[in-house]
Amino acid sequence: MYSPVLFFFLLVIVLLALSVRQRLINRELRARAWDGSETRTSPLSEALTGLIGTAGGIYLSLAMLISFMELNVPNKVNVFNIGLEPLAAISFALAIVQPFFIWFWRLRKKF
Repeated sequence: MYSPVLFFFLLVIVLLALSVRQRLINRELRARAWDGSETRTSPLSEALTGLIGTAGGIYLSLAMLISFMELNVPNKVNVFNIGLEPLAAISFALAIVQPFFIWFWRLRKKF
């Protein structure tokens, strides 16, 4: 009844929302007290900026690694009939799960 493309799209949206939520929580945990002397951006915009920045940094690192090692990577990979650029997809996926790894790391240190 439901196509795999719809399921994949919904899964990506849910993971994206959970990742942004976890980034907001992580940011609040390390945020310093605000004294009102400077302007503040919204937590959502900071979380999205962090997500895009992390994905971009991972993408550049992977691109340099692949170039250095002279690996052959396909230009497009089809996942549920959706053409994805592999490095971008991998970097975006790693950026989405990164705040959860930080959260697990903090939990591990508590116990």
